[in-house]
Amino acid sequence: MDAAKLKWRCRRGIREFDVLFTRFVENEYPQLTEEQKEWFHQLLDEQDPIIMDWLFKRSEPQDDGLKWIIEKLQTSSENFS
Repeated sequence: MDAAKLKWRCRRGIREFDVLFTRFVENEYPQLTEEQKEWFHQLLDEQDPIIMDWLFKRSEPQDDGLKWIIEKLQTSSENFS
């Protein structure tokens, strides 16, 4: 998926998610393996309240790939501050 389409897919309607996901796509996504990129795409298929719970550590995904991508997002968001 090209960068413009991926950025469009990252638009969530929650400003914080838009910023987090867009920055992640710009700064981290290009270095991911194909498998890790697929995990990110899986994450984008989830509903916003579920993603929010994962990001704020109120729950965690059952899938190891989703756990990894959530941790990567949490780590990268600390670097954006």
